[in-house]
Amino acid sequence: MADTGLEAFRFSISWSRLIPNGRGSVNLKGLQYYNDFIDRLISHGIQPHITLHHDDLPQILEDEYGGWLSRQSVKDFVAYAGVCFREFGDRVLHWTTFNEANVFTLGGYDVAILPPLRCSYPFGQINCTKGDSTSEPYIVAHHLLLAHASTVRLYHKKYKATQQGFVGINVFAYWFEPYANTTEDMKAAERAQDFYVGWFLDPLVNGDYPEIMKKNAGNRIPNFTKLESERVKGSFDFIGINHYCTVGIKDNPISLEMETRDNMADIAATLICQTQPRNGTLIDTPRVEYLHAYIGAVLEAIRNGSNTLGYFTWSFFDLFEMLDGYKSGYGLYYVDLDDKELTRYPKLSAHWYAGFLKGKNMSGIVENIDAEEAFTSAY
Repeated sequence: MADTGLEAFRFSISWSRLIPNGRGSVNLKGLQYYNDFIDRLISHGIQPHITLHHDDLPQILEDEYGGWLSRQSVKDFVAYAGVCFREFGDRVLHWTTFNEANVFTLGGYDVAILPPLRCSYPFGQINCTKGDSTSEPYIVAHHLLLAHASTVRLYHKKYKATQQGFVGINVFAYWFEPYANTTEDMKAAERAQDFYVGWFLDPLVNGDYPEIMKKNAGNRIPNFTKLESERVKGSFDFIGINHYCTVGIKDNPISLEMETRDNMADIAATLICQTQPRNGTLIDTPRVEYLHAYIGAVLEAIRNGSNTLGYFTWSFFDLFEMLDGYKSGYGLYYVDLDDKELTRYPKLSAHWYAGFLKGKNMSGIVENIDAEEAFTSAY
């Protein structure tokens, strides 16, 4: 990481590794593991950016009271976050409560492609045995927002003065384009934005869900009490956005006529996806072009007034992907899974990104780099 030129590295704490029973006693070996890793990063001049929840609520809490479907999860999450602030906050300044909170909610409780695999017919991607896609996503999202707000409140009340850190949340965001240049598709794109991004950001900024969500979901979406609304509103020091691709949005008003609806049906739109480029080889020219274009777009946004503070590339090395295991490799570095040492090799994108971070002119790297070098060189 240091040789590549990273100034920061974003990673997740596993709640189960740190507190195996979900609450109560801390696993000292887990604590030591994260302390060692944080210290190692800092010793190489790399800022640790910690995410507290990435789809991994301890199973014991899921079994005990239903996990995020219960308000008890809010209390337990805040206690877990407090342990992290207490143990690591003297060295960690940047905290994200939830990674892709909207994707976790939809994937775990609507279409069942993520833990805890809850859904109901006909919305799930598997044979649903438990869950209710029509209401559970809205309930879980509500609890995530309450947990986030309470965590931020804890940090600001107990740790901010001494640690001087920042706490935010992360959401997944497509860029939504109308599929056709029609009024209907334009309005559908706005609805999709409200249902995907506004679902979390509107409460954080304005204290309540988007009006179109409340209208289309009706009594299936919970209400904030006055106190909850006040505490959720403004409860962030930053907003993290995970963005990979653009989707076309086509109006689909017929879905609102369905007797049973989930979040997707409530949007009353169809998403037409464009595929994200994957690193299939070490000479991953499409990924280099992708990084160049997207980082350039971030720079343009900053020049136009965006208060963007940082940019992370997913991912540093090939790893286990939630949706397809080891079949896809998004890393800058290839990991040889057939080698017991798990040897890592820089891809073309690693060369490009390292040069970019070090201020070099990388415009000709795709044409000039020696293919064999991408397989064998190490920094």
